Amino acid sequence: MSRGLKWKISTVLLGVALVAYYFSLPTTLFTDPYSTVLESARGDLLSAAIAPDGQWRFPETDTVPEKFTAALLAYEDKRFRSHPGVDVLSLGRAFRQNLAAKRVVSGGSTLTMQVIRLARKGEGRTVGEKLIEIILATRLEWRHSKDEVLALYASHAPFGGNVVGIDAACWRYFGRDARSLSWSEAALLAVLPNAPALIHPGRNRAQLKAKRDRLLERLRDQGHIDAFTCQLAQEEPVPEEPLPLPRNARHLLARMQQEELAGHTLRSTLDQHVQQRVEQIIQDHHQRLLGNQIHHSAAIVAEVATGRVLAYVGNVSNTRNYRGDDVDVARAPRSTGSILKPFLFAASLEEGKILPGTLLPDIPIFINGFTPKNFSKDYDGAVPADRALIRSLNVPAVNLLRNYRYEKFHSLLKDLGMTTLQHPPDHYGLSLILGGAEGTLWDITGMYASLARTLNRYFTVAGANKYMPKDIHPLTYRLAPIDTTAAVAGEASSVLDAASIYQTFDALKEVYRPGEESGWRYFNSAKKIAWKTGTSFGFRDGWAVGVTPDYVVGVWVGNADGEGRPGLTGTDAAAPVMFDIFSQLPGNRWFRRPEAEMTRITVCAKSGYRNSPLCDEVVTRWVHTRGLQTGACPLHRRVHLTGDRKYRVHSNCEPVDRMVDVNWFVLPPAQEYYFRPHNVSYRSLPPFRKDCQPSSAVVAMDMIYPKPGARIYIPRDLNGQLGDAVFELAHRNPQATVFWHLDGEYLGSTQRHHHLTVRPGQGKHILTIMDESGDILEQRFEVLSKM
Repeated sequence: MSRGLKWKISTVLLGVALVAYYFSLPTTLFTDPYSTVLESARGDLLSAAIAPDGQWRFPETDTVPEKFTAALLAYEDKRFRSHPGVDVLSLGRAFRQNLAAKRVVSGGSTLTMQVIRLARKGEGRTVGEKLIEIILATRLEWRHSKDEVLALYASHAPFGGNVVGIDAACWRYFGRDARSLSWSEAALLAVLPNAPALIHPGRNRAQLKAKRDRLLERLRDQGHIDAFTCQLAQEEPVPEEPLPLPRNARHLLARMQQEELAGHTLRSTLDQHVQQRVEQIIQDHHQRLLGNQIHHSAAIVAEVATGRVLAYVGNVSNTRNYRGDDVDVARAPRSTGSILKPFLFAASLEEGKILPGTLLPDIPIFINGFTPKNFSKDYDGAVPADRALIRSLNVPAVNLLRNYRYEKFHSLLKDLGMTTLQHPPDHYGLSLILGGAEGTLWDITGMYASLARTLNRYFTVAGANKYMPKDIHPLTYRLAPIDTTAAVAGEASSVLDAASIYQTFDALKEVYRPGEESGWRYFNSAKKIAWKTGTSFGFRDGWAVGVTPDYVVGVWVGNADGEGRPGLTGTDAAAPVMFDIFSQLPGNRWFRRPEAEMTRITVCAKSGYRNSPLCDEVVTRWVHTRGLQTGACPLHRRVHLTGDRKYRVHSNCEPVDRMVDVNWFVLPPAQEYYFRPHNVSYRSLPPFRKDCQPSSAVVAMDMIYPKPGARIYIPRDLNGQLGDAVFELAHRNPQATVFWHLDGEYLGSTQRHHHLTVRPGQGKHILTIMDESGDILEQRFEVLSKM
């Protein structure tokens, strides 16, 4: 064979060898599954889940503590910084020791070679395997820096039992992270991978301590520590047994695993101290609620400015092993009760449909079989819109939604971030405002935060008095840089504007709150908080959400399986938790009034409408500028009375110069019927004098049930007979006698309380009612029941 051919063959073989060498190391050295790790915004460990293979193996670290590095290199590889992955001197020494002992007593492996052995899952200690380790170790040093090789070793070295890697070892043995290792702990961890069985509780404690102490002396001799530090370090005991890892925000950890973050370390937005305090508050109230067999609670605390979650408690840690405490009810769709009413109030203000104090009807209503009732089963007749909101009255809310349109409200809720409205608007109808839809604590808390953020940023974006579309966004638990580009320019409108949000929060900040559920309640809070409660039908869900310019707090209380409990209300069960959480949060700011979108006007003190010349009492209020679109007060009328003011008269029966003209606050008959008992100062219109025929200007009576054109269903009794219907009428004159006729047939008369039991047959009917003054009310309705 010629020399040239030999040279070519050698070149080819060398090339093949170099290619094989280059590709000899896998792209991914370790394919082991990792634990899922949740950290706070400051890097504190909140919670962790064991890896799928049963090992506590945290994701790879990129930083190795200096003390551990010094101890490890002193114990395992003192020339690590200078060799290329293989220490020829160590290999030679190991060869001599093994030859003299006639067995393997030393491997001479560098840390780089040990990384390769860990990646190859501990192949047999043979000469061939050693050669492979040498080759791959040099390739590893070519690919990675020395610090990166150290990090690989620290992340995958065994530390006894099912503990792998320095991060897991520090938490399991010392209860803290690797950044705060002492010299004693660093030395202990340095010797453990060489003999991990020594850490088992109750076994070989003396041997483990002796190995650690000898390493400490070596560190002293090498000048890493002084003699006094060495002595103190040797006095530290070795750990007795592995410690449990922290279990804060365990439901958020489970959420991470479901959201494809399993096997990673997530630096969350959570504040460790706030998280721990909120968990403790939840547990404290849990003991109180258990007395009523209420087993589950959830809470979310977030910053308004960023939407970053500071505390996430998906459920209590139930000490009585009641099933369901693993359910993350912070993300579970639950009936919303009354918690959505503030959004409707704000939307109605924004469109100029109402002013904050506009009287809304609060009387029984029947809408295609839908018969909403207030929690108290009572009616006020008429109630100011803001009072109806803070009292969470259902009937005024339904009337408000009917005026606003439930289709628009459905769209508004979705725009604000409610993700659980999976059905079209007609599926929910007017029940949307009373808990007919389901929402999650996560979404709803975020929606309240978005409103507060919109109001805050209205004053701070470029150009001021502008809106940023990005201010309406969900909460987040993932730590990421804040988007500051949004502050460059603003827009003229938002989902809800600043004035409507401010007036809504201003109404909701009242601490004295007539509970929607249980009468007046007082919560002692030195802070101004806009807050709302909600209770679902059947006492299944209790809600409380509060917001300030800085923070939003959402609380849900109930049973995960949907079991209702008497007294499980937002006011009694959830609000105390919310206020306790707010007591732990700093600050006491309140929202600025967006006067650029508001105006000061005079309004009728009694009706809440813009005042007319007939209003005898007016007050000045800040209102939304669109409130100028509302009409003047329709509830004040000019009436003509006799000189003694006992009777109404008109020009056909009384000389004009003998009449007394008075401005009178007059509610419709049905509203007056319920309003009068709750308002002793309300004065009904005087009756007409007997010689004066009633004027048609003021309606004397109104039907409460059935309403005009109603289609009613009357169920049958147990004996198969068609049941009775109770018809109800409101008359302006409490002393009036009214006469009832059905299809021309006289039924009877009523006085004072106008209730009449009727048994109409199937089909269409005409109900005619006449009072003793001759006023007539005619009502048509249809019965769907069969005889």
